[in-house]
Amino acid sequence: MPIDIIVNGETRAAQEGETILDLLRQLGVEPERVAVEFDLRIVKRPQWPETVLHPGAQIEIVQFVGGG
Repeated sequence: MPIDIIVNGETRAAQEGETILDLLRQLGVEPERVAVEFDLRIVKRPQWPETVLHPGAQIEIVQFVGGG
């Protein structure tokens, strides 16, 4: 069943039962290069596969950018 979540300030549809890791894969985001905030708290990478999205969840994905 579809649910609405908020990703970086934009409403987006997700499926009930999806995890943070599922979301990152759908977005084509490289997990090694991001930090994730879920409902105003930082979620460590090992918790992504078990952190389930819920209706109205607020996710901020911050990508690390290298440079010189």
